[in-house]
Amino acid sequence: MCGRFALTVDIEKVARTFGVEPTLNTVKRYNIAPTQNVVSIVRNGTTHLAELRWGLIPSWAKDESIGSRMINARAESLTEKPSFKGLLRSKRCLIVADGFYEWRQENGQKTPMYITMKDSEPFAFAGLWDNWKSPDGQQLRTCAIITTQPNQVVAPIHNRMPAILLPEAREAWLDPAIKDEHLLAHWLAPYPSDAMTARAVSRLVNDPKHDSPDVLA
Repeated sequence: MCGRFALTVDIEKVARTFGVEPTLNTVKRYNIAPTQNVVSIVRNGTTHLAELRWGLIPSWAKDESIGSRMINARAESLTEKPSFKGLLRSKRCLIVADGFYEWRQENGQKTPMYITMKDSEPFAFAGLWDNWKSPDGQQLRTCAIITTQPNQVVAPIHNRMPAILLPEAREAWLDPAIKDEHLLAHWLAPYPSDAMTARAVSRLVNDPKHDSPDVLA
């Protein structure tokens, strides 16, 4: 699964990397947790930055509590789950990060590992989003991160990793005209290992209240 990640670059850097306007006011985040807002890119008429709440609430849900349980979606079963099948065809998004955390079991303890690109550039998780309307009429846009099999960097740490899209796949992922499930699934493979690196970081990251550079020590 993917249960914690970071976005430590400013929004101007994100905008340049992904070719969008820097329309959000954000701060650097070192410990993003479920139910918090995340920086995303959606194509809904235009391609633009958007803040989505992490934890998918399907449009048909009775209440928002389901969101805390739907932070991830397995790539292998997207077409089998009613919650995800329709979104795969119509509501795909990019979720922007420059690192994510997984916990490695060793000597009876869990060591948090921070996984990034070797060049430290921001990247995009493949995501799904939906729009939920609360009983009082509030509109809430939420998302889930798609996970896949681990690559050689992540496999010694965890048996899943977020599906990180290759740069050439980002446009296709956002293109609403592409609805071929087999083509979309092709982009959800483990990211090339030789582009990534992992290192141990502080156990401060275990508590989402800690959201500062200290968690990367």
